[in-house]
Amino acid sequence: MPLPNLIVIGAMKCGTTSLHHYLGRHPDIAMSRDKELNFFVAERNWTKGVDWYASRFPEGTRIRGESSPSYTAAAKFPSVPARMHAIVPDARLVYMVRDPVERLISNWVHDVAEGKEHRLLAEAAQDDWYLDRSFYWSQISAYLEHYPLERILVIAMEDRAEDRAATLRKVYEFLDVDPDVPMPPGLRLHRSDLKRVKTRGGAWIERSWLGRGIEALPQRLQWRLREPLYRPFSRRIERPALSSGSAPL
Repeated sequence: MPLPNLIVIGAMKCGTTSLHHYLGRHPDIAMSRDKELNFFVAERNWTKGVDWYASRFPEGTRIRGESSPSYTAAAKFPSVPARMHAIVPDARLVYMVRDPVERLISNWVHDVAEGKEHRLLAEAAQDDWYLDRSFYWSQISAYLEHYPLERILVIAMEDRAEDRAATLRKVYEFLDVDPDVPMPPGLRLHRSDLKRVKTRGGAWIERSWLGRGIEALPQRLQWRLREPLYRPFSRRIERPALSSGSAPL
């Protein structure tokens, strides 16, 4: 079965969507059509079985990969590293990180835009849901119990922003594919500074047959359709800043 040998394990709001896109442009790498398969999360797609998972990857490609930031949310989804190692013990793992406070803020903005968060940042920042994903060493330690260090590559989002070519070359070399392929065009997806929260009209559309129909589409089509549909029925989210002592990071 064409199981993956590359998994981008997170972290959330650290540029995994852009990295997924860049990797998929390399001729020796095939990334899953739907970015977040969430197969190793028991509460998500684990029960669909290995055959379902394998069907998401093409045969005949040296590197097959997926990207699911939920794989580094240990407090909420424990046992992911053990499940992963049981199915793909030889996979190479890429972990995207960024300034932990900036990651937390972007996570909060994302959840506000999705209608999942209604608390102010100062209150939400005390929640393990946000804190846990910014504790990078805690997350990676769980994987080191199953995978050797040489199979895990940690990439800082800030490094990619400063020198995308050098960062991608580092990933290509880690995956043992041609590092000299032309660089794909620059891309920033799911930018927190562009996130918007739906008005009552937008929330009504989301619950309607149209909104439910869009949610049933593949992720790439969802991204293309949601922006023009909901923009007139949404408002921009002002990105806050944490003052010193606001969060125990």
